[in-house]
Amino acid sequence: MDAPTIRSICCIGAGYVGGPTMAVVADRCPHIQVTVVDLNEERIGAWNSADLSLLPIYEPGLDEVVGRARGRNLHFTTSVEGAIATADMVFISVNTPTKTHGVGAGQASDLKWIEASARMLAKAATGHTIVVEKSTLPVRTAQAVKSILEAGPAGKSFAVLSNPEFLAEGSAIRDLENPDRVLIGGESQEAIEALAGIYGHWVAPEKILRTNLWSSELSKLTANAFLAQRISSINSIAALCEATGADVREVANAIGADSRIGPKFLTAGPGFGGSCFQKDILNLVYLCRYYGLEDVASYWEQVVTLNTWQQHRISRLMVNRLFGTISGKRIAVLGFAFKADTNDTRESPAIQVCLDLLEEGACLAIVDPKVREGQISIDLGKPAGQGEGNWQLVDSVEAAAEGADALVLLTEWQQFAQINWPAVAALMRQPAWLFDSRAKADGAAARAAGLNVWTLGEG
Repeated sequence: MDAPTIRSICCIGAGYVGGPTMAVVADRCPHIQVTVVDLNEERIGAWNSADLSLLPIYEPGLDEVVGRARGRNLHFTTSVEGAIATADMVFISVNTPTKTHGVGAGQASDLKWIEASARMLAKAATGHTIVVEKSTLPVRTAQAVKSILEAGPAGKSFAVLSNPEFLAEGSAIRDLENPDRVLIGGESQEAIEALAGIYGHWVAPEKILRTNLWSSELSKLTANAFLAQRISSINSIAALCEATGADVREVANAIGADSRIGPKFLTAGPGFGGSCFQKDILNLVYLCRYYGLEDVASYWEQVVTLNTWQQHRISRLMVNRLFGTISGKRIAVLGFAFKADTNDTRESPAIQVCLDLLEEGACLAIVDPKVREGQISIDLGKPAGQGEGNWQLVDSVEAAAEGADALVLLTEWQQFAQINWPAVAALMRQPAWLFDSRAKADGAAARAAGLNVWTLGEG
């Protein structure tokens, strides 16, 4: 069977998945015209900026990939319908946030942008179009997409595929260029082979997995649930290590040496964040309850519950160590992004920890090399300000430490492993603390400089 030739691709959504994915596709397939569309003019303007440092997403290596392909066969535009009309294949890569109201609020995915994209496709597409679900979706969403497409104007045909992303922010370009696997689910073998042929330009054939639609959709939710479960599991053991005198890093190293377990995602910290883990687990919980699997739903729900508990545990511990009150005290917050090498703050553990500290009346001095003040204002629900129960963004660890009673390390940026502790300690109000939730700082050097040190998971 001959797969259709793909000459033009359109991607609806210029966010964290759509932008980098299409940049790599265009880079590796120079014979295919790739157009990324979005209704957000500011975002598209940033993607088209002559200064590649101003791209709307910070991801190591992304600027180089965009620089090679943009203007040649990679394009960013707000002309959605025109790009769809000329495309042989359309990727849907829009946001699917957790619903905030209505049926399934707090757990189910809000699919309004998926539906809007499908309706736009039904209207603007011409001839035969392969539609690829790239967004993370509940099982059987493809059926809803197909129903909308089939109800559109006559004279058009569609094949729907599921091709979930398995990217880790901070290493997305590496993950795209050398993936563990590419998963394609669908009913049309011709469409599956057309998409497999695109990836085949740089991905080994044995890494391209083919499944039915429903297995592909569920695999994404399951993968994220398993990864998040490992994080919550090791964080639960970290608390036990602190109580018993064990060291969670030694425990993680010992169990990770077992080939049946492996070492990945066994690093204790302030909890998981990012756009996918919590959202996808809650979606899985909702689906389990929908199909009457209450015990299964409760099992996965506990992964999220423990993650939130870990963040509250850190903030409570800080208050206790600082003589039971932090009202009016300056706390230096090292890192606000949910992980290093990204400017993404979605579901960042730092948000909950900072909210707890602000509620206690702390004065936060936040330093992060990539997160901007406007984003922090949105996440904390208040603009920067001075005094009790407020926060400000500063440009260095030294500026944050000036007059501070404590520093709390929440994001594992490499620069926080190279702090001049004698200089920093001299700026702080004594007795002063370092609370290291990532085990990233040089604790011995901090102690030698006169600081009290708490490292997560260290008994």
